[in-house]
Amino acid sequence: MQFGERVRTLREARQFTQRVLAERVGVSVSYISKVENERLHFGDYPSEKFIHKLAAELEADEDELLLLADKVPSAIRKRIRERPEAFRAFADLDNKSMDDLLSKSGATKRKR
Repeated sequence: MQFGERVRTLREARQFTQRVLAERVGVSVSYISKVENERLHFGDYPSEKFIHKLAAELEADEDELLLLADKVPSAIRKRIRERPEAFRAFADLDNKSMDDLLSKSGATKRKR
């Protein structure tokens, strides 16, 4: 799923119009439209601050939105720097092995 598609899905689930969401996060309606339709130019890409606001207003998983926008959340970035070998090993696992590891660790999907 793309960032804009997820924003639209979350906005519609909250029954917000683009105008309402734009007012709540302090941007123009046209910017929300560009986000949802993946029509942003390089300089227009959403900032982490904007994504934090979006997540709060949409009651969404902030880390999910950050990752969909190709931004690594700061807590994850910190852990990657501390243990890069662990993240490389995890990234090399197939899906079944990842699921098994997550299950054994007690990790569950976050509320979305």
